[in-house]
Amino acid sequence: MSSGKPKYKRILLKLSGEALMGRGGGDGDLDRDTVGSVAREVLGLGELGVQVSMVIGGGNIFRGLAASAAGMDRVTADHMGMLATVINCLAFQDALEKLGLEVRTLTAIPMRNIAEPFIRRRAIRHLEKGRVVIFAAGTGNPYFTTDTAAALRAIEVHAEVILKGTKVDGVYDSDPAVNPDARRYDHLTYDEALRQGLRVMDATAFSMSMENGMPIVIFSIREPGNIRRAVFGEPVGTTVTA
Repeated sequence: MSSGKPKYKRILLKLSGEALMGRGGGDGDLDRDTVGSVAREVLGLGELGVQVSMVIGGGNIFRGLAASAAGMDRVTADHMGMLATVINCLAFQDALEKLGLEVRTLTAIPMRNIAEPFIRRRAIRHLEKGRVVIFAAGTGNPYFTTDTAAALRAIEVHAEVILKGTKVDGVYDSDPAVNPDARRYDHLTYDEALRQGLRVMDATAFSMSMENGMPIVIFSIREPGNIRRAVFGEPVGTTVTA
């Protein structure tokens, strides 16, 4: 268990939709054990005074890019993907509230009966009051991923780090599912990741993070305690900095 003081006071936790599937799950699957585990870690961070904002992907429900490649109109597919993120965000809102946390879901697509509209100053105020803020529906625009939304929102609310929880335990020099000798990086600079074409985040998100000096930590959310370890600055997954 981590001790001492957290390294980061305000974080943006980006969760991959695919990492929220059960290990053998298919489309539409949302693993309740994973949601519960993440929610409990967020509760623990709140008790330490860490301000938590979240962006959650929708890949476990609908993949806009894949649908577009299969012939669907790209804008329509991306809008459907944004709505998928809202479903995941509401699931996390419910899980966090059941633990006694105050949560506000802010969506980039207006849907006032479900969530608040995204207003930057309101989001910051919620964080200052100790509420967990969940950013839903990506950026609200097609052609942008939830990675880009995470980078954008992190910069807008003055987060100190992006913690990207995925189904793998960091960044590798090749696909570890294909190459058993793939090497995991403990630390990368933005330049190294760009030169080697490593898929840390999509290009737009990565460029925004680099230009604004936003550190990124990529790790597996399937390992309990990893979020807390990352917040305390312990070695976990891969860290990307300037």
